Parts: sequence; C-alpha cells; structure tokens
Amino acid sequence: MKTKVLIVISNMEFGGAQRQVIELVNNIDQTRFEIHVCSLSEYVPLADQMNKDTPLHIIHKKAKFDFSVVFKLAKLVRQYKFNVIHSYLFDAEIAARLAGKLSCTDIKIIGSERNTNYTLKPIQKKAYKLTKHLVSDIIANSQSGAKFNASQTGQPSHKYHVVYNGVDTKRFKPQDKLKMRRVLGIDPDCKLIGMFASFKQQKNHPFLIEALEQVKAQGISFKLLLVGDTLYDGLHGSDHYTTAVKQQIKDSGFSEDTIYLGNRDDIEQIYPACDFTVLPSLFEGTPNVVLESMACGVPVIATNVSDNKKIITDTLNGYIIDLNNTEQLSNRIITLYEDKEKLELMAIKSRAQIEHFFSSKRLAENTQLIYCNKVL
Repeated sequence: MKTKVLIVISNMEFGGAQRQVIELVNNIDQTRFEIHVCSLSEYVPLADQMNKDTPLHIIHKKAKFDFSVVFKLAKLVRQYKFNVIHSYLFDAEIAARLAGKLSCTDIKIIGSERNTNYTLKPIQKKAYKLTKHLVSDIIANSQSGAKFNASQTGQPSHKYHVVYNGVDTKRFKPQDKLKMRRVLGIDPDCKLIGMFASFKQQKNHPFLIEALEQVKAQGISFKLLLVGDTLYDGLHGSDHYTTAVKQQIKDSGFSEDTIYLGNRDDIEQIYPACDFTVLPSLFEGTPNVVLESMACGVPVIATNVSDNKKIITDTLNGYIIDLNNTEQLSNRIITLYEDKEKLELMAIKSRAQIEHFFSSKRLAENTQLIYCNKVL
C-alpha cells in the first residue's frame, strides 16, 4: 500500500520553496508514495512544471485570517485518507497543523524551515509556539535554518532533519553560452553577470549595485542580467523595494547595461549565457539559484550566510564573500574577469559538486526517509 502524502504550500508562484516542491513531487518514488499538492492561493504558475499525474488542490485563502481554510484542509485529509501532511511557508504551516489535528486521523504532521535569520512577527511566533506540539518532524534545508527555527519556536532539536535542496541536473546543465546570448541580443564577447532573484529586501540587490559601481569606476565594461520580478501583489513590500532598486540602477553608471528579464520559465537556458552569477542575500536557507547556476557550470559569488559555504568551496568552485563588503565583492568580480583559466576551472568543479551532493534525486530520497519515520 502506498503512503499518501499531502504537501500544503501558501502559493505556487516563482519562489524557492515552490521550486523545491516541484523537484520533490517529480522525483519521489511513485511506486511507494501517492503525493498530492494543495495551494492556499489560486496563483499557481509553477504548477505546470509538476508531473501531470500529480493532483493539485486549491483551497483559496480569502483573507489574512481565513480560518475556513483549516476546515477545508481537514476535510481534504479525511477524504483522501492521507498518512502525511507536509507544509511549506507560514500560512500553510499553521493551517496544516490545525487541519491535521481537526481531521481526527492518525496523520503525521511535518513542518518546514526554508530560511534563517529573518524576523518573525509577534503573532507568527505565538502561532508557532501554540501549535508546536502538533508537529512530529520539521524538515529544514540548512543546518543554520534548523537552529534558527528552534530558537524562534522552542521546538526540541530531535524534531529537526536537514535535507538540502536539490536541482534537476538533467534540466540544469552546461550549454552553449552563445546560443541564448544571440536570443537575448547580447554580444558574444560581453562580460555578463547574472543575478537570479525575486525583487525583495532579502536578496539585497543594492549590495551588488554598489560593488558594480566600483567595477565600472575601474574602466571595466560589463552587462548585468537581472532575472526575477516583484512578488505577486507586492507582498512584503516587494513593490516599493523594486522601485528603489530600479532607481538605484538608473542613478548608477551602468543603467544602459542592465537587462531586466522578469520571471522566466526557461532559466535553465539563461544561466549558461552568464560568465558567473552573484547572490548577495542578507539571509538564505539553501538557495536554489546557487544550485541551479552551479549545475549549469556557472560559478557563483555568494554571501557568507546560512549554509552557502557548504555548497560553495571558496576559491575552488566559486567565492564566498562577507555580507555588504563592497570592496571584496568588486575585487572578486574583477578577478574572475582577469583570470579566465580560473573561471573555467571553477565552472567544471561547480557542476561536479552539484551532481554529487545536491541532485533532486537525493532530495527526494532523503525526504522519503522522514515520511517513513526513518532517521537520515
């Protein structure tokens, strides 16, 4: 008999947690698991990337405190007799915990932690603490995320399991750099830096912009490729942040050399167009864009936050830099452009690192163990 799993997530927009749900459902052992996905929003653009035989349920959350979602979820649990309910993101976390309890079934309730060092609102802390006894396990995508979650919610350490994000290494792979450059109208010899991130404060675009101004001041020409967009409905002040970032770029010396691509569903073809990518985040869990870029053979410069240094070995397959150290970031960018041999070697080692340790298959295998009450 298959283990029935319901994954509940706040939405299926273009985000890191959402993409990991895709990787999980597309790689889980379907001979042993029957997996369903439930979104608490009608906005589900990434759902098209799921296996076609994966059922998608939508329970639309109509207001900030729409408690009817809990009852609808509980009804869904009873209807399909799920054995496991696994939630992603705050709204879904609390709703799934309460629904699991109200379903009056013997269901295993699993939470998630996808980030670290962010600020929880008082009401969020209270909700987590009031429902902490309902959760049997919490899957974090980083060691630092597990420690952070425990410090904020008071959960005991034995409930945590670290399962790093995974990437589809068949989809994200080295490709002809010039092919996409021709499509995008970018010169073959152009120095192209990529940043793949939603426009939200966490991603810290201003840090990269300031560093690139220093690079430009040294007479080095380049183009900046920005892939990502404002969060749906301007969530978390994303709309104001986007306006501020675009104004900063407009005021910089490389405004005409910046390309905005917005959200794309063909990013596996865009990474290879870049010489390298930069992720200047204030905080992270295990960032998908680092895994995806490296899987494409494109080295990454990333800030020393969360578990980034467990993915990137500094100077071997990329660079780890101090947060908001603009001089260090600009120097690393210049080094990669001046040392082509080093860049090429990093590209090879980046791909190898992901293939060995961060594949989607490994993600699914490790998650399955937790669903079946086995310890990693």
